[in-house]
Amino acid sequence: MAAPAPDIPIEELPRRLAPGSRLAGLDLGTKAIGVALSDPGLAFASPLTTVRRTKFGRDAAALLALVAEHGVGGLVIGLPVNMDGTEGPRAQATRAFARNLGGLTSLPIVLWDERWSTLAAERAMIEADVSRARRRERIDAVAASLILQGALDRLRRLGEG
Repeated sequence: MAAPAPDIPIEELPRRLAPGSRLAGLDLGTKAIGVALSDPGLAFASPLTTVRRTKFGRDAAALLALVAEHGVGGLVIGLPVNMDGTEGPRAQATRAFARNLGGLTSLPIVLWDERWSTLAAERAMIEADVSRARRRERIDAVAASLILQGALDRLRRLGEG
């Protein structure tokens, strides 16, 4: 029997967060993990850093250290869904990462559709006249902030309705 999925629907997230805690957004790439943080009011996402991928244990330790350092109460992980809504190998790898990370922390984890996030991050950086070298260095963290901002916007709409 497979272990239950660690992720929760975004609608459950507000009940699981301690007041004043932040959310962290993660953009899982094959070579790097982009990390973004929300403000304590859960209104805005900002790029934080990029963690170079090595082994899962090291990656998880680096992420959990950032989580502890910044008072993070929940994680939003970008789920790379295909344009037609299906899930391929990258989505399966993301679900496996979330499941393994969920075994190391009690933080709630939300998987968030990340279609277009990297492309949108690249376009925004080009429009801001960010150099190619700087874009390469920051793209994952900027994509993570777009993923997280999408989730924050959804949480705000849920609170309004």
